[in-house]
Amino acid sequence: MSVLVGRPAPDFTAAAVLGNGEIVDSYNLKDAIKGKKAVLFFYPLDFTFVCPSELIAFDKRYEEFQKRGVEVIGISIDSQFSHNAWRNTPVNQGGIGPVKYTLVADVKHEICQAYDVEHPEAGVAFRGSFLIDEEGNVRHQVVNDLPLGRNVDEMLRMVDALNFHQEHGEVCPAGWQQGNEGMQASPEGVAKYLAENSDKL
Repeated sequence: MSVLVGRPAPDFTAAAVLGNGEIVDSYNLKDAIKGKKAVLFFYPLDFTFVCPSELIAFDKRYEEFQKRGVEVIGISIDSQFSHNAWRNTPVNQGGIGPVKYTLVADVKHEICQAYDVEHPEAGVAFRGSFLIDEEGNVRHQVVNDLPLGRNVDEMLRMVDALNFHQEHGEVCPAGWQQGNEGMQASPEGVAKYLAENSDKL
């Protein structure tokens, strides 16, 4: 499994269903997220079990990502037509409804292979999540096995932590939440932080 943190996010062009329901043949990652942060998340298949819960969770928090200037992009090996059918299936019938973010069709498995999240036997993507910064570099990644649904609030926390670091230059200690103080990346900074906060860790 590759670690992409600190490296440019692999670019791709593929068919997709946009958040407004439009089907496009040539969705390009770099063009779509130029100058913005993005969360790219892989999931195994449309019309399955854990997957709709995750896609709905991302959709319910979509405005929170947008407030932070973050694009959300989902990817599986299904076609754009399967994505579209899933979006048009009501939630109470196992669908995801009209989610507000883009769903990319990785039918040739090229994208999940570029991000090294393809299951070696099942041929579908693991539940990989990648936070990409404004320069197109991966700053955070996590990969879950197929039965383990991810925590979308944790990705929002990672976005907040990156924003805080970019704005203040401080680093974010364990369990940092928006509104908490950061830490100066120095021996004095860590001593000060631990003296005041070690009991909360």
